[in-house]
Amino acid sequence: MAHKFKELLIWKRSRLFCSEIYAITSKFPDSEKFGLTNQLRRASVSIPSNIAEGSSRNSNKNFARFLQISIGSAYEIETQLLISADLNFILDKELQSCLSELDEIIKMISKFKSKLI
Repeated sequence: MAHKFKELLIWKRSRLFCSEIYAITSKFPDSEKFGLTNQLRRASVSIPSNIAEGSSRNSNKNFARFLQISIGSAYEIETQLLISADLNFILDKELQSCLSELDEIIKMISKFKSKLI
């Protein structure tokens, strides 16, 4: 029943998105190293990680649960990016680009999840 997560487009895109988050947060103030930088990085790593972990589960229902956790991490990132913009840590152009990609990833994961159950 295991899915080959490395072949899933949702895993590939969320992994690339994770790299974008690392690049953006590398420009955040040093004082945010243990704040928003850490939070954003952990949540972005969580998306592809949960897709990978869920793919190993023995049922589609279990896999769907991990996909839901990935979606939760995506919404967490959205909130943290908006807060980062409020604090002027991120340019509006970067914010819009990230939010757009995040929205696509959420839609893709949701669609994939709906096919599992």
